[in-house]
This record gives sequence, structure tokens and C-alpha cells, in this order.
Amino acid sequence: MASKVFFADFNAKFGDSVLKKFERLIKASGLDEIDVDGKLVAVKIHFGEWGNMAFLRHQYAKVLCDHLAARGAKVFLTDANTLYPGFRGNAVDHLTCASNNGYNQLSIGYPIIIADGLRGTDEREIPVEGAKHVEKAKIGAAIAEADVFISVTHCKGHMEAGFGGTLKNIGMGSGSKKGKMEMHSSGTAAIDADRCVGCGMCQKHCANDGVHIKNGKAVIDEEHCLGCGYCIAYCAKGAIHCKFDQAKDVLNERIAEYTKAAIGEKPSYHFSFVCDVQWGCDCNAARGEVLVPDIGMFASKDPIALDQACADAINKAPVNPKSKAYCEHEEHHDVFMAAHPDTDYRIALAHGEKLGLGTREYELTEVK
Repeated sequence: MASKVFFADFNAKFGDSVLKKFERLIKASGLDEIDVDGKLVAVKIHFGEWGNMAFLRHQYAKVLCDHLAARGAKVFLTDANTLYPGFRGNAVDHLTCASNNGYNQLSIGYPIIIADGLRGTDEREIPVEGAKHVEKAKIGAAIAEADVFISVTHCKGHMEAGFGGTLKNIGMGSGSKKGKMEMHSSGTAAIDADRCVGCGMCQKHCANDGVHIKNGKAVIDEEHCLGCGYCIAYCAKGAIHCKFDQAKDVLNERIAEYTKAAIGEKPSYHFSFVCDVQWGCDCNAARGEVLVPDIGMFASKDPIALDQACADAINKAPVNPKSKAYCEHEEHHDVFMAAHPDTDYRIALAHGEKLGLGTREYELTEVK
């Protein structure tokens, strides 16, 4: 049976606004069928890397949170720390970056909780029934323990997965550092000797004697390293990193498996904004030409149908001839496959469908 997907474009007449249209989309979408009164409601969003200008404006999050709070929800915004060194690698830097990008208590009016804690190690292991790769997903504790889960996604490309839609936002974004390591890497961590100062924090926090200090530098013991990523979490200098060597087909399937774990059995709903459709993720401060023009806002209780509807809308749109997705001799092609020919994002959707996350069949209803 096809899932319902709701859509509103970004066109607003004089006296109206895009935020008012988003309110109407929320009310028409069926979100209010979820009982949120007195419940801890996690709104999963990407706060944007510092320097990136394509992330979602905070006003959208405020409209949604206001709507939920009016119905009695104890709502909070959340995301998990990044695996790579950057402006969101620990909760202090993450919250500072979020605030600088407009996401803070004053602008939103609601708490922001980093899902996997101070260093990215606060996690809950959640079994994934029917999974091919992940026995127990490592999900940020604040997401795992929430009563209701709602995702708000900026739909765009992604350097590794190809497509940065709802599944990527939930699956990759909800994983702790250990979880992200499991998705991205098939082996051990690696050391950047130029950055390493030999402080020994990695060795102190390694659970399996997998890293040692030799001649003033950290060295990975390939025989004992479990690839858990805890050394990455505790390295203050960003000298330890993931090899990002996982096969991309497997990465996409693991993203789907982590999405299933993050949502779990709790009530959930999902929103996706197709605007500023970049080649890469909001984790990337670099900017390229947008792939297609802005299209609109989508909503569904089915994350698979939502991603499929967004991808279909993007693939029907005129491709920017200056972008990485443009192919001069192909009138009808997949934008994300053209922009990322080394990875097939559709594998995540197909695998998610097999896991029971939803269906790629959908009925689209436009909200004026």
C-alpha cells in the first residue's frame, strides 16, 4: 500500500509566508495523530557545520517546536557529535557551532541536547531485527530514550552516501561516535602523527589495548584495535581519524539499519526541505553550484516514501548546467547518481524497505 506524502512549495503570496505554509503542512500532514502530551519529543536536525551556509534556517525548527509544545510536548532539538575533527566533534563545540548558526535557547526557545553526550560516547545499544550488518546499533542516548522521534531534514547530496535525505539524517546522524565508526569503517582507526602530541588519552581510554604511545606518538595496534572509535572521541588534537574505508553499498545499508534502530518502536514523523540542494552534506563548509532550483517542503510518517518523493521531485527538476549533476547528453537521468557516480543511494531505500521502515510507493498531496 502506498504511503501518504504531503508537499508545499516555497511560493507565498503577499500577506502569507513560507513559515505559515509550513504550519499548514504540519497541520495537514497527520503529525497531530501522535500523542505528544507530556512526552519527551526529540526533534532530530542538523545544526550545520561552521562555514556552511546551506543548512536549514532555525525558524523552521521553531515553528515545529512551537506546534508540538502547544500540544503539551516536552520538546528538544538534538543531533549527535561528528566522527571527524571539526566544529561539532564534542558537545561544547557542537553547541557553540549550533548557537553561532542561529540554533540557541534565545532564538528557538527550546533546549538543545547533544544526543551522545560530551565526547560522543553516551550511547545505547539497540538490536536491529532483520539487519545484514549491524547486530546492535549504537544510538545517542537522548534519541534512544526519547518517547517520540521527529526528524527535520535538509535534502541534498552526500559525499559518501550520495544522497543526504531522511535516512542519512536519522541513521548516520543518530549514531554515537562508535556507531558512526561502525557505519563508515571496516577496520581500525588511523593516526595523524603530525597532530599527535603523545598525551596518552587514547591509550588511557582504549578498552582493548589497541593503541600505544611509542617515541612520543600514538600508534595503532592493528591486532588488538576493535575499531570502536573511542580513541577518536578522546583525542583533543584531532590526531586520530576513521579510515572511511567501508564499501559504499554497505555504508548505505548500514545507514538504513541505524535508521531502524533510532526510530525503534516509538511514534515518529518526518519532514524534509528540498532547498539549497548542494553536491555535499551540511557537514562540508565548501559550497558548489546548487544541483536544482528550490522545490519545497515534504512531510510523511514513512521515511522511505519521503526520501523517494524528494528524490523524484529533484530528478524531475531542471538541472543546473554549472553543477556536478549536469550531463549534456542525458535529458532524463538521476541527479544524485550523476553527481556521485561511485555510490548508489537507492540501495539504502531498498534495504530500508526490506527492513520494514516503509515503502517507496507513495501518494503525493499538495498543501496550499
